[in-house]
Amino acid sequence: MSLVVEDVVKRYPGRRRGEKAVVASDHVSFTIEPGEPVALVGQSGSGKSTLARMITGLERPDSGRVTYHDIRVDQLRRKELRRYHGEVQMVFQDPYAALNPLHTVRYVLTRPLINHLGMSETDAHERVDELLTTVGLTPVDQFAGKLPHQLSGGQRQRVVIARALAPRPTLLVADEPVSMLDVSLRAGVLELLGELRRTTGVSLLYITHDLLSARLVADRMLVLHEGRIVEQGPTVDVLRNPKDDYTRALLDALPTPF
Repeated sequence: MSLVVEDVVKRYPGRRRGEKAVVASDHVSFTIEPGEPVALVGQSGSGKSTLARMITGLERPDSGRVTYHDIRVDQLRRKELRRYHGEVQMVFQDPYAALNPLHTVRYVLTRPLINHLGMSETDAHERVDELLTTVGLTPVDQFAGKLPHQLSGGQRQRVVIARALAPRPTLLVADEPVSMLDVSLRAGVLELLGELRRTTGVSLLYITHDLLSARLVADRMLVLHEGRIVEQGPTVDVLRNPKDDYTRALLDALPTPF
């Protein structure tokens, strides 16, 4: 199931009267093939999250189209959008805000199983154990009954990923999924995303400002600057031989041990 973003434009009005509109997406086009891991890289304000919201149907483009498996995402109605969200799931940036502090891990994971897949409570509970095992939260009995505040940041993000996997999506949109985590926890979550892609065949759009993490996760890279894709290609080639000045500036900004 290919994702096709075709000539997408999205503008936001200026905050004050007389201010120019902000162009968040400026005629953006790209495709993600089934099972492909793609990184969308750019600094804050480049338009990455706007694209994520349009791909997941949370916003509509002003012009252009977003198509997934021949479905026009930008034309879906509410009930159709709910079904679409079973296919395309989002992993949010902040694991602290993404989970309801009053609900246990088991409750958080059973809801999409029941709502999207129509599972019984018994079958959903069994599937929760499988999901927790998949994301490395074992023994499951030690995690299923916990509330979010009883988990570390890395554990919370693993729960968020497990929730996204629950309805068996074919595309994950991960919007800065490790930026809120300590450096010591990031490698584990990135390794998990890579392993999930290899074992489940899910497509991945990994959105980040961090070129190094993109190299670990994605085979292909899109570089976004001021709403436009200024460079794209195999991740290794883009990092080793950047052609655009903006890409080179991002690489120059990377910290080195020297």
